[in-house]
Amino acid sequence: MQTEVGSEKIEGLPTELDPIGLPVEEPVSGGSDDIGDISWKVPTVTMRFPSNIPGLQGHHWSNAIAMATPIAHKGVVAGAKAEAMTILDFLTKPELMEGAWDYFKNVQQKETTYKPMITETDMPPIYLNTDKQGQFRDDLEKYYYDETKYDTYLEQLGVEYPTVKE
Repeated sequence: MQTEVGSEKIEGLPTELDPIGLPVEEPVSGGSDDIGDISWKVPTVTMRFPSNIPGLQGHHWSNAIAMATPIAHKGVVAGAKAEAMTILDFLTKPELMEGAWDYFKNVQQKETTYKPMITETDMPPIYLNTDKQGQFRDDLEKYYYDETKYDTYLEQLGVEYPTVKE
């Protein structure tokens, strides 16, 4: 895939941890997440683990196909193990939870007050695309994954992996 998109060839995944450096003094960028308002209400942990093909640009089809590869499966299994061990640490070591709350209240929220743009009384605007949903719903049903007939979604779609050029 690296050759296909003209990226630098990088073999293998990282095998060493990056140093933990809390707090990050000059954050430049970070991964996107879907934790939204939650991270403003309770302490959160963001974990990263290798599961993409190294050297590819983000938010690109070449990176999106990584989820269908053995490399992603191995990465997510390793990441799930690390996450489970972290959760166990928080459940069995109360001092970790106390430290997380202390950092959250006295550092993260020390000078920042969060005010959500959506209030408790706002209703989701499900009416916005009612016409489009009605128009395409039946056509989309053939793309719903049927795990009783197929081992993978790619198999259901008739896509053979890998699909890159030789």
